[in-house]
Amino acid sequence: MKSAVVLFTRDLRLHDNSTLRAANRRAFLAESLVDLDESLRKAGAALDVRRGEVVAETVKAARRVKAEAVFMSADVSPYARAREEKLAAELDLRVVDASFVVPAGEVSPASSSHYQVFTPYYRAWLPAWRGDPHGTPRAIRLPEGATTKPPPSPRRPALVPGGESAGAEVARRWLADGLAGYGKGHDALGEDATSRLSPYIHFGCVSSRALAVRAREKRGVAFVRQLCWRDFYAQLLWGQPQTVTDDLRPRGDRWVDDEGKLDAWKDGRTGYPLVDAGMRQLRDEGWMHNRARLVVASFLVKDLGIDWREGARHFFDLLLDGDVAQNIGNWQWVAGTGVDTRPNRMFNPTAQLKRLDPVGTYVKRYVSELVDVAASELAEPGLLAPDYPAPMIDHAEAVREFRKRRGN
Repeated sequence: MKSAVVLFTRDLRLHDNSTLRAANRRAFLAESLVDLDESLRKAGAALDVRRGEVVAETVKAARRVKAEAVFMSADVSPYARAREEKLAAELDLRVVDASFVVPAGEVSPASSSHYQVFTPYYRAWLPAWRGDPHGTPRAIRLPEGATTKPPPSPRRPALVPGGESAGAEVARRWLADGLAGYGKGHDALGEDATSRLSPYIHFGCVSSRALAVRAREKRGVAFVRQLCWRDFYAQLLWGQPQTVTDDLRPRGDRWVDDEGKLDAWKDGRTGYPLVDAGMRQLRDEGWMHNRARLVVASFLVKDLGIDWREGARHFFDLLLDGDVAQNIGNWQWVAGTGVDTRPNRMFNPTAQLKRLDPVGTYVKRYVSELVDVAASELAEPGLLAPDYPAPMIDHAEAVREFRKRRGN
């Protein structure tokens, strides 16, 4: 019987897995691997979890079973593409897509390999995917000579249960109960009316293509658009790999080097309740509401004048859904060095609190010092509680300083 090796990277599932069809984070990853191994064993196979350099270990596994080919899912980061090149030099590598609704490079403008403006990309992306997701394989046979080694169980449970089984249940509940209200409610911080699916999508426990198909069937246009943003940033990084560290559109910024202010931002001690709530949610949960991400990022880069790369590094260290393309793309968007058509926009943290968390539900959920403070007071900068800091800067003054730095 002919055999092949499947290298699982960001596709930790059996349902709608094109790889199989074609031949805090550590705990979530460990639970996801355990769940994947259990699913494979039910189908007649198993994982072979190895430690070591990925190319060398994959080559060993392939040669042990005399595999004719190795299959893996495409990815877009510079690291992933370098890994792919090294594997292709050693093996008959078959790269398929299991990570995106529309793979990077599949749609492109006439004059380039990739889009740098979202709206025309969205128009091209929508008709580019059709058909139902792949089903779950009923049986998978292990080739003769194959070794199996189960993944280690996590030392402690993840705050968010990892794995395809957990992800499928979250997706089922979201599509049934949450999708319909997403368009109007996704920015309401206190209601937390988002899918919470991003960690499962990032690790490939849930198929983004399957989600898009089901959401479009239910006319969840706003949610489908968010899945498109994910693909947009992936194809942007694929086309512009240097943007991991370099500005896509340099603005001549002169960044402020202030370790104390950076640490206060990281610790959620800025004196701005919405900023501090977002940063503490990140610290406590390894996740942050998308609107809060925009506000805290704008505060770091444009109010404090600190390099977006510092923020991107901190986010990537803590986010359960930390994805290179999304993280870099969103931070550069906020910094005005990326694809935002209004590069000098600033989010006023007080105005955002009044509009999106008017009764203080979100703030009080994460900033315990402010639980007894009236909602009307939360939206007024000042000393709000004895054990809570006064605002570290004046936002109006920060706006003037930012405009001066940008030469406006």
